Amino acid sequence: MKLTTSLPALLWFALLLPPPAYSQQADTRSPDQMLKATIDAVMAAVRADAAAAAGDPDRTYRLVQQLFLPSTDFMLTTQYAVGSAWAKATQAQRMALFTQFQTLLARTYALQLTQIQGQDTQFKYGPAPRMAAGAVDAVVKTTVRTGGDTMAIDYRMRKTGSGWKIYDINMMGAWMIQVYRQQFAAQLASGGVDGLIRYLAAHNEAP
Repeated sequence: MKLTTSLPALLWFALLLPPPAYSQQADTRSPDQMLKATIDAVMAAVRADAAAAAGDPDRTYRLVQQLFLPSTDFMLTTQYAVGSAWAKATQAQRMALFTQFQTLLARTYALQLTQIQGQDTQFKYGPAPRMAAGAVDAVVKTTVRTGGDTMAIDYRMRKTGSGWKIYDINMMGAWMIQVYRQQFAAQLASGGVDGLIRYLAAHNEAP
């Protein structure tokens, strides 16, 4: 079974290996404000960097790591994608899953992001989500136009002690966690947690 990595780049905003130190200062922006600022910063940096603008995947990868990572909670994404096996995993196994999954997402996003360089990619942001007082979960809607194609992308976000963080993304009716949970289930059934770790590691090491 081949791990899916062919969804459009705009879905796979990902993480750094190893992760940088996070700022402990709380971000008071609303989820829609945080998302817009993050995406705008990533796209502006890629366009302004000569190597990234020329399609260098390594440089693009570094920019994604630096500018997108602080706005995500992909530890939560990993937990949800692994499902019930997460509760039985050791701390070392959890960190290995987290590390490998983040690497997969980061490299996939960076590679595919290079493929839209030179195109007129524009993001439009929907109205601020309506949330009840004290809500800790929100969905922010966006529309992306690239090369004449328009696509709706929804971002699910969780409120943390340091601000709102992205942890799931919906494109074409498929939530990222759902997509990977189905793929991970087969690996977990055949090889357990260690088998999934090896599977992800082998995929990340492939050229």
